This record gives sequence, C-alpha cells and structure tokens, in this order.
Amino acid sequence: MREMLTGGPLDVLTGDYLAELTMLILARDRLKDPSLGYARTFLRQMEECLGLAQERGVRIVVNAGGLNPARLAAELRNLARRQGLAVAVAHVEGDDLLPRRSELGLPEGLLAANAYLGGFGVAACLAAGAEVVVTGRVTDAALVAGPAIAHFGWTAADLDALAGAVVAGHVLECGAQATGGNYAFFREHDVTRPGFPIAELHADGSSVITKHPGTGGAVTAGTVTAQLLYETGGARYLGPDVTARLDTVRLAEEGPDRVRIDRVCGEAPPPTLKVGLNRLGGHRNEVVFVLTGLDIEAKADLVRRQFLDALPPAARPAELRWTLARTDHPDAGTEEAASALLRLTARDPDQAKVGRELGKAAVELGLAGYPGFHLTAPPGTGAPYGVFAAAYVDAKAVEHTAVLPDGRRLAVPPALVTSRPPETSEEPPHPDAYADALPDAPPAGPTRRAPLGLVAGARSGDKGGDANLGVWARSEAAWRWLAHTLTVDKLRELLPETADLPVTRHLLPNLRAVNFTLTGLLGEGVAAQHRFDPQAKALGEWLRSRHLDIPEALL
Repeated sequence: MREMLTGGPLDVLTGDYLAELTMLILARDRLKDPSLGYARTFLRQMEECLGLAQERGVRIVVNAGGLNPARLAAELRNLARRQGLAVAVAHVEGDDLLPRRSELGLPEGLLAANAYLGGFGVAACLAAGAEVVVTGRVTDAALVAGPAIAHFGWTAADLDALAGAVVAGHVLECGAQATGGNYAFFREHDVTRPGFPIAELHADGSSVITKHPGTGGAVTAGTVTAQLLYETGGARYLGPDVTARLDTVRLAEEGPDRVRIDRVCGEAPPPTLKVGLNRLGGHRNEVVFVLTGLDIEAKADLVRRQFLDALPPAARPAELRWTLARTDHPDAGTEEAASALLRLTARDPDQAKVGRELGKAAVELGLAGYPGFHLTAPPGTGAPYGVFAAAYVDAKAVEHTAVLPDGRRLAVPPALVTSRPPETSEEPPHPDAYADALPDAPPAGPTRRAPLGLVAGARSGDKGGDANLGVWARSEAAWRWLAHTLTVDKLRELLPETADLPVTRHLLPNLRAVNFTLTGLLGEGVAAQHRFDPQAKALGEWLRSRHLDIPEALL
C-alpha cells in the first residue's frame, strides 16, 4: 500500500480482500466474536498509511468489510481519531442475506450468504465526500467501476462505459497477476518483485493499464490477456451493473508498460444477483504414505488393502479417496527423488470418523506393511472443511445501501433495465457479424511432437466447484491452429481428469483465446480440498506441459 501511495500519482487506491475461501474464514471469525468478520489486515495497513493517503489526496475503496463493513468503518474512524485525523469514512452494506435466509428461500445451515453488489453504492459514498469507502461482498470489478461512476457521472444507461470499467476492474482485481505474476511466459521479464497495476480510466469507459515507474514486472498485451481470461467464461461477463461483452475487448500496446483496452460493449445486466453461500461440509483428514524405490504400484495396492482391512466398517468415513502421485525417478540420486506419495483423504460429517481410528489404522501398519513404510507426518485429529455454492436472488429483493460519511443511509436501486441471458451455452452474436467466425484452418505442413506451452499461454482458476481454463495464442498463425486444434475432445484427451466432466469451450477471437469451463472439477469448492490443486491454479500449466503435434512453422 505504501508503494502504491508513494510511487506516483493516484486518484483512488482500490484493494480486493475477499475470495470464496476468505468469506468462510471471516464467517468462522464472526462465530467466535460477533464484532469480527472483516479483514483485519486492512486495518493494520491503515495504521501506517491512512495519514499518507489523506496527505496525498488519494481516496481508498476496498471490500475489506467482509461480513461486517459497519464495524470496520467504525474501527477506521477510531483509528483516525487516535492519529488526530479528520477522515470521512463511508461504507456499503445490504449484501449480507443470512438474516433473511428463510424469506429469500436460501438453504439452512449456512455460515454466510452474501450477494455480489455492484458499483453504484461505492459511487454514492464517493459523491458524498467519502475519503475511505469499505464494502462487504461486491463484485471485484465494482471497486473500480464505482469510482469511475462517481468521477464521470455515469448512469445505469451508460452500458458501454460501465462495461469498459468492469473489464479494467477485472484486470486490476488480482493485483500483480496483471504485471507478470503467475504469467506463463515469466522468463521473458524480471518478475522477482512485480509492481501493482494501475488503470487510467476515460469517460467513454476505455482505459490504459500501466504501473508505477521503476516497479518490477511488466504490463504487456500478454499479461493483460492472461488476467482477462482468469475466472471468466464465455463472451458475456455478467455483473450487477452491466453485462460486459468480452468478445468485443480490443487490446493495443501504446508503449512500454502501457496497454490500452477499448471498444468494450455492454448489455443490460441480468435481473438476479449472484449469492455466495458458505457452510461447513463436515470434517476432513489426510494421511500421506511415502513409497520408495521399486514396485511402487504394488506397494500402493498393498497399502489400500491393508488399510481397509484394519479399519472397522463402522468406523469408515463416508468418503475415502486415494491419490498416487508418481514423483519417483528411476535410479535416483536421492531418496526423496526415488519416492512417490500415496495420499489418503477422508471426509465425514462426524469428526471421530476422520480422527483417531483413521490415524490408528494407518500407524499400526508400520511394522506389517510394504518395505520402507513411513508417513510424511503423524495423522492429525481432522479438521472442519467448508463448502461454497452459488445461488441467485431477484436483484429487487436485495437492500443495497450506501451509509454516507454523515451517517445518512441511501438506498441504491437495482438496474431498471435487465436482460435474462440465454439458457443454452451457445455464444451470443457478435456486434461485428464476421468477428466471431472460427478462423480459417492453417495450411497443412510438417508437425513435431512438442509441449503446447511453446506456442500458447494459459491461466486457470476456480469458480466454486468449477474450474476456468483460458488459453491464448501469441500470433495470428498460432491462433488459427489453436482454435481448430484445442477442441473439447482434445482437452479431455490432454487432461484425463476432465474426461467425464461437462466441458464448455468459448472462442474469444479478439484475444486470440479459447476459454474453457470445466464443470465440477473442484467438487464443492476450494475449502473442501477436493483435489491436489483445489483452486485449479496450476491447471493451465499442466495443459501447457502436455505434448501434441504442433506445426513446425510455429515452433
């Protein structure tokens, strides 16, 4: 935060503190102490930087309020008084639907239920003179769209401008992911300590993504493309204020570390708001067996048979999941390099069934099991895990409220004009009738077996139990080949975990990209720890490492 405030001129500093897993953590905090439920990290940052921000005239907009934005706003006022500052603090609320669960038809047993609000509440706070605005669960992009609405005076009818701001907000929301962090071609830039991105927003909704001079990393068409594909799906990017058409986005490099985003089209938002639902799903435990040297598969089979024989049927958890990671190498120079890991994951509503009996059954195999038996760690007692799911409610039923610096409460109306997205997964018609066509197939020529990552970048992530996987080409020739080659069937072939899952492919020709939604890959979400990479962060890098026949002209 200090780097952003001192590294160059800013009008507004935004910060995204919330994720699906964060909301669960904050909900558990609130259970222990009703005065908590907000991101205390932000309050610690403000102890150092609140005076600096006011001195430089930088307004601050963050969603660090989490489940308790009113309390965080009060704590900020107390902090300002202790530091001898007069700071106008406002907050946005109304996203917390847990007290209205029954009325809205939401399920029982929830720890948190929060609607994703838009940017007009933030804008109302800023228009009333707020220097710091804290929100609860708003869309990540609302932290950028809200200040733009306040600055330019946009209304709900300015759909193209709103869509442009939403796209800029999506690029900023994961910080250094837009400046070389988590970037497929990271070796091309010094990303030891990438700076944070900045959006220079214009009245028509266009923007330039850049960063402070002298900071690390890079802003290129590639880094911006990667972030645009992150946790998105098809051409329509639905939000509470606008539906942004990602298939209309145009990128242009204006100079070093300057990428222009323009020509973004907007459509009316849907009539419903997404609601993030968090609940406890039960208890989870894990035992990791180390298998070393020869006969790895046979050793793993012996463990499974012995373990099930040792665990009484009445004590067996509802779910036992075995995963063998072949990390071993033949004729290895170290014992670790000669070893594979057999991971047993147990889940059950009853903590006792994933605790002592599970660990007892594993440990007692120690002198009667496979040669070289040992575990990475002694089994624990098990821990609770959370489950995330999404629901949708009528936007008119949500009481979006801006609480202004003087304490007045201002109701923020939902969008007057809405449009319901189509029920099918078919792509919408593009504003340019020809731009959504599949490009011409590349000419035939010699090919070579090679990793996909030599010609394409990828970025992946999670949306509840689904995974998103965006892949882009860096040249027009590579795009022609990618669009024809990386079909749903080819993806399933390259990533066998997806073979039995619903997979949807979306073409984004302006970005030279294909974006996949892998439904159900992550089970019940990140907190449930369903797979080795529970947020699918490295799914794209796995895909890039897979070999297929690539035209030699591209290599």
